Amino acid sequence: MNSLLIRNARVLAPRPDAALETEVDTADLATLPSANVLIEDGKIVEVGETKDAESSPVRDIGETLDAKGRVLMPAFVDCHTHACWAGDRLDEWQAKLRGTSYLELLKAGGGIMSTVHMVRNSSEAELAEMLMERLDAMLREGTTTAEVKSGYGLNTETELKMLRAIHEAGHRWPGRLVATACIGHAIDPACQHQEFVSQTIDETLSAVSDEFPGIAVDAYCEKGAWTRDDCLRLFHRAMELGHPIRIHADQFHSQGMVPAAIEHEFLSVDHLEATPPDELELLARSNVFGVMLPCSGFQVDGRYADGRRFLDAKGKLAIATNYNPGSAPCRSLPMAIALAVRHLGISVSEAITASTRTPARLLGFQDVGMIEEGCRADLVLLHHADVRQLAYEFGGNPVAVVICAGRIV
Repeated sequence: MNSLLIRNARVLAPRPDAALETEVDTADLATLPSANVLIEDGKIVEVGETKDAESSPVRDIGETLDAKGRVLMPAFVDCHTHACWAGDRLDEWQAKLRGTSYLELLKAGGGIMSTVHMVRNSSEAELAEMLMERLDAMLREGTTTAEVKSGYGLNTETELKMLRAIHEAGHRWPGRLVATACIGHAIDPACQHQEFVSQTIDETLSAVSDEFPGIAVDAYCEKGAWTRDDCLRLFHRAMELGHPIRIHADQFHSQGMVPAAIEHEFLSVDHLEATPPDELELLARSNVFGVMLPCSGFQVDGRYADGRRFLDAKGKLAIATNYNPGSAPCRSLPMAIALAVRHLGISVSEAITASTRTPARLLGFQDVGMIEEGCRADLVLLHHADVRQLAYEFGGNPVAVVICAGRIV
């Protein structure tokens, strides 16, 4: 039996009324100021205050880690990334610094399309290897569960190649990896718009569904990309084939996708920077998750979604990095938390909930994002004894130790 005892930790744990089956996520986090956590075979088997340790049953303990009063918390769950790509977008970044907008770059064949060309010219093995390097870097900053989208293929062959590369990396990475088929990421300018949409639905979606049944399907609803009607055509067929739906919506312009997402019970709406207040509150009252991506606001145009309004309306808020080579070249959820506290109007504890327990539920996992007996032992030990340091500092790595499935990685 593999075991690990973490001693003298300042443990962040959900309150007793914040059980796994609770419908509405609470932002409150209980703290055990000095506690021990015992892990066996990858699962948490005991959480107790240090003073109670002497009365616990005698166990044969393997490895021991002294936390020395530092914060032990659930590992991060990054529920929206585009971490599988090739090449870079440094020239476009320089153009942006000179005043070119993101949508202007996209219209000129840059943005997503420049990455598409490089991904098409890369092999499946090359994509998997580059993704593994990025996942390992994410792991060092405390992310043990991540979602990775396709979407830089824009044809059947390359979308399948990306999804296979993501699955290959997922088998090798010690954390948990969830793939999403973002086959509506952009419109290939080499094709006529409606012809491309029809081809994506009739050919690409069918091939993805055959090889990856039940995978979430995603699209980018925005001016210059997929229209609301395009997205609904894609999603109606995807739902008929048994796929849950996620949608990039309202990054720059509100296109009416939020009411449609609620009506059709999508899994999540991601971005939300340009969502009208009444639609944001409507989303909050639904069962659809809202995913906010503050790293994009930092990189692109200084606009951020209204996390405060969404949480006050009892919304299911997740924050994620949106890690990608263009609009969010950031792999760090601690950085996303720092930005969220400053610009989304949410508290440190709310940001922690939004980067651990809530995104875990979005991705379908009920056994991570908390520190409770029976949960998978995906944990991070911070350098700090005060959890507020996690959001107060930015630009460095606040994580001292990462524990993934009970092992120090």
